Amino acid sequence: NLTALWEKEAESLFKNYGYNAYLSDRLPLNREMPDTRPSRCAEKKYPADLPSLSVILIYLDEALSIIKRAVRSIIDKTPAHLLKEIVLVDDHSTKGKLWHKRPGLVKKVRHSEQLGLTQARLSGWKAATGDVVAILDAHIEVTVQWAEPLLARIKEDRTVILSPVFDKVNYDDFAVVPYPPHAHGFTWALWCMYESFRPEWYALGDTSQPGKSPSIMGILVADRKFFGEIGSLDGGMKIYGGENVELGIRVWLCGGSIEIIPCSKVSHIERFKKPYLPDQRDVMRRNAQRVAEVWMDEHKSSVNIIWNLPISNHGIDFGDVSERKKLRERLKCKPFQWYLDHVYQSLQPISDVIAYGGLTNELSPKFCVDQGPIPVQSPILYPCHFLSNQRCYYHTDGKLYIGSIGSHKTANNNCLVDPNAGIYPHLCDCKMAREKTFHMLWDFNRGGPIRNRGTKRCLEVTKGEDGSFKLVVQKCSGQSWKIQHVTDRFM
Repeated sequence: NLTALWEKEAESLFKNYGYNAYLSDRLPLNREMPDTRPSRCAEKKYPADLPSLSVILIYLDEALSIIKRAVRSIIDKTPAHLLKEIVLVDDHSTKGKLWHKRPGLVKKVRHSEQLGLTQARLSGWKAATGDVVAILDAHIEVTVQWAEPLLARIKEDRTVILSPVFDKVNYDDFAVVPYPPHAHGFTWALWCMYESFRPEWYALGDTSQPGKSPSIMGILVADRKFFGEIGSLDGGMKIYGGENVELGIRVWLCGGSIEIIPCSKVSHIERFKKPYLPDQRDVMRRNAQRVAEVWMDEHKSSVNIIWNLPISNHGIDFGDVSERKKLRERLKCKPFQWYLDHVYQSLQPISDVIAYGGLTNELSPKFCVDQGPIPVQSPILYPCHFLSNQRCYYHTDGKLYIGSIGSHKTANNNCLVDPNAGIYPHLCDCKMAREKTFHMLWDFNRGGPIRNRGTKRCLEVTKGEDGSFKLVVQKCSGQSWKIQHVTDRFM
């Protein structure tokens, strides 16, 4: 029940920070946090002589109470003899109050201009002096005994890069929503995602055990010197996005591994809006191309396809990668195929797509085939915008996907089907279409018709009395189709 004045202040703070800073300013800095760890974690004992820890907190335009609460939680929840320092890295904030009070335990690094999240993490790592670095966002609160399982695991093996398990803190009421342990994966576009651990982790029957992970979300804990030896983060990545995936791939290929530690819990605010970019896609696309060029060998085409870019001459300047390629040679890293075979077996290469992108007919060149409204499974024609629901993928075996393509073997993709009844084509889950022997295979050559192999009918366009275009399947009349991008295997 805020007064009008307070409500106006709360709204202004929310617009600035993307969370309820008005409430944050009124919560205790040492508020009680729930213990959401697996039950067996409380029973574990850790050595007293663990490595020292530098905690690095990265921020841009963060409410001061949020930073103070993060610092307080780290000091309160980390054994004093293990906590070497807290390094605050300010990537040139322009909003809110700046942190001025610096007790001996807290260092501060401030960029004179905004350099992006990747560079801020590198600045924090370079300033740190502890045996182990924990690189975190500043809008976090650590929980009971968060540090010991991380430090103990790195003491056992300095080549592991670790992540705690994140609980979600709501941006509006700051309630904590527990998350179970998951591996960290990614799509071919390099967007992060949670996914299941390997079957052997579940076979243990103990959710407190570390789990191997193909990638890492961005918050990471590592032996400080090993992090440098393995190449730290790629400083050529812009702002943020993809640098964490690059790290995960590189660590696995070059002699290390990634693990998730369920007994280490960190609560993290998921902001309503990000402080860097309202739309991350352009930077993400550029960074993904950089990762693909250095690490993905013959599979880098999967990144081009999923971003709807031509296989070659895509025109994206991803910077000089010569030093990163030299790093790969110097570390004697394995090929990317090894990563697919041994680490990320569920990631499905997009290897049999021979033409992709927007699909247009000669009668309506400004209209693209579109997956149409969901859940109605009837493709339509719609003015071309070339976003994911207008991406089409023609495969070597004749399947034609409409809409976004999945990156994993378990993905459900929509195949174009001729129902052999009526005049309208259908979309159907490709696995189900194959099981039910639907008419899902098509012949399509460059600039030619799209003809169903089973029914011999063609995908065509008709124009209604109202002037609207309709997508139909009918007796072939010789209409031709064009698709946005082709490979050298497309005739």
